[in-house]
Formats: sequence, C-alpha cells, structure tokens
Amino acid sequence: MLRIKGLTKVYQGNTKAVDDMTIDVKDGEFVAFIGTSGSGKTTALRMLNRMIEPTSGTIEIDGKDISRMNPVELRRSIGYVLQQIGLLPHMTIRDNIVLVPKLLKWDEKKKNEKAKELLKLVDLPESYLDRYPAELSGGQQQRIGVVRALAAEQNIILMDEPFGALDPITRDTLQDLVKELQQKLGRTFIFVTHDMDEAIKLADKICIMSKGKVIQFDTPDNILKHPANDFVRDFIGENRLIQDSPNIRTVEDAMIQPITINVNESLNNTVKLMREKRIDTIFVTNTDNKLLGYLDIEEIRDGIRSGSELIDIMERDIYRVRLDTKLQDSVRTILKRNIRNIPVVDENNVIKGLITRSNLVDIVYESIWGEEEAAGVDSQ
Repeated sequence: MLRIKGLTKVYQGNTKAVDDMTIDVKDGEFVAFIGTSGSGKTTALRMLNRMIEPTSGTIEIDGKDISRMNPVELRRSIGYVLQQIGLLPHMTIRDNIVLVPKLLKWDEKKKNEKAKELLKLVDLPESYLDRYPAELSGGQQQRIGVVRALAAEQNIILMDEPFGALDPITRDTLQDLVKELQQKLGRTFIFVTHDMDEAIKLADKICIMSKGKVIQFDTPDNILKHPANDFVRDFIGENRLIQDSPNIRTVEDAMIQPITINVNESLNNTVKLMREKRIDTIFVTNTDNKLLGYLDIEEIRDGIRSGSELIDIMERDIYRVRLDTKLQDSVRTILKRNIRNIPVVDENNVIKGLITRSNLVDIVYESIWGEEEAAGVDSQ
C-alpha cells in the first residue's frame, strides 16, 4: 500500500506546486496522474522517490514513512522510467537490463536469469542479450527500455510520460506492453501523462490534478460517468463522456468466432478451409489453441509456390488484446493502425475471439440507430 497524506510542495514565492494531496494506492494498482501543464503531476511523482523533497505531508510505503529512509536505498527500491527511454549505447542489452541489479550487487547467475526472463516477456530472442542497442530496431529498444524498469523486482514503478515523444503506433504498442506486464507481474505503477486517452486505456484509477490540487481520484469509468465538476468535464471532453453502457463494453461482448488452423496442417488444407469460410486471413494455433501467428492468402500462395511449410511462412508478430480490454480501445487501435482485425486471447494466450473492423462498424451503426429510435420514442 502506498499512502499519500497531505502532501505539499511549496517553492520560492509561496507557489504551491502540490497542494495537500491525499490518496491511497493499493498494491498492484495502475494509477495515472494527469492534468494540464503546471498541475503538479510530475512534482508529485518525483516526491514519491524523494527526487524532490516535500514541504509537508507524509508518504508511506507498507506503513513505513519514506522520509526516514535512506534516499539512495529508497530510489533503488522503486523503479523509475524517464521521459526518454534511452538505452546506454556502449552497453550490451544484457548490461542495460541489469543496470540496477548490478548496483544492488546481485550475483552473475541471478542477473543473467533475470535478463533472459525479461527478454522472453517482450518476445525477443535470447541471442539479443549480447547485442548493442544500435543493432536493434527503435521499437525493440523501446521494449527493452520498458522491461529494464522491472529488472530489480521493485514493487513500485514510476513512469514520467515515457511515451510522449513517440509516434502514435509505437506509443500504442508500448502502452499495450506496459499494461500487459503490469497485470502479469502485479506491480504498482504510477504513470504521469497529459493524454486522457492514455490514462483511460492504462489506469485502474486516474488522479486528475489542477494547480497542485487533486480534483478527482477515481476509476476511469466513474470519472467518465460522473465528472466531479466542470473542470473535469472540460478536461475529459464531451466526446469521451459515457452516456450509457454500450460505450464501456469489453471486447468479449463484441467479438466473433475466429477461424483457426493448427500449425501442423498443410498449406493446401489451409487454403481449402479459407475458401470454405470465405476469409483472406487465418490464425495459427498449437494443439492447446494458443495463438502463434497468422497467415494471409498472399503469403500462402507464395508459400505453396516455394514448397514451404505453414510454420515457416506464418507471421508471428501479431497484435492481440485480452478479454477484458475496453471496446473503445480496440476501436481506437483499429483506426490508428489501419488494421482489419484483432484476435482476442485469455491470460494464457489461448485465442477466444476476434474483433474485426466490419463488426465494429455494425456496433457503431447499431448504437446510432438505437439512439435515434430512443429519441423518436421520447418525442412522442
């Protein structure tokens, strides 16, 4: 439990950057601090690891007042991701990942095991550990930068607008990665952002700040349904406010049955199934129905001509979402990335459904017509 009580920071000239902030963060929660420029969100974050010392108030971690802790030891016990997720170019990926564990004097075996474990979490081969950052793509470097914050096994991870300078697609991908890792590892994340869409997508709770004060601290759904005042309403924007339940449905409510093929099947059988089902993309699974990748008709045609096996030509890098993902997030992703469909998986990566551009369009039309019909009934 992270308990913040009466936290205040006053700068010269009696300017209150943070004014009497009081919130509780449960273990394993993802909390977003959000507000306009100068709202105090970054100052509040930096007081949590004493990079900035508070003027008054208390911060307790599991009942311990952090003001009584050694600040260096405190910072080593809390993960911190800067606005620029930069890897050290002269160090290998392995050395970049275990930077903090090295400071904590972990033995070599433990450091190596942790580096391998984290690399596996972001679907990169173990051979990358001995490469240098310049040998990886920009997206791969960003993924390493994210997992590096998890290497020392700290229970609290602070992130200060880590994706602010990234292009929309890379940003969207890393948001998904951060949320997936946070849920999988059960860590507490405090995340500063100025982007309400990002906060809604990632956070279990959102702390909206203005002029140093906490204006509203609640779940995204409650904030969208019941904004505390006009400031929150204006900050959220009318287009995001939830008017009725269809807008907060999860992908599980809207998904359709996917067509899959076992990885050991022949390409000819794959074509036969695709023709029968009249589809141009098929998802590949193992015997446990875990999602391995996908194939489209062009790849299959080329594969048959070259005499390849299904496993050799399938596309493994596939965007997927979990069953509890909000439907509005999937709509946003489909529009941003211009993709046709998104497979839905459970916590074990077993494919459970499919969200397609066409069935999302049907839902949008249904909601529009539904509203019109309701308006017609009300007017009579």
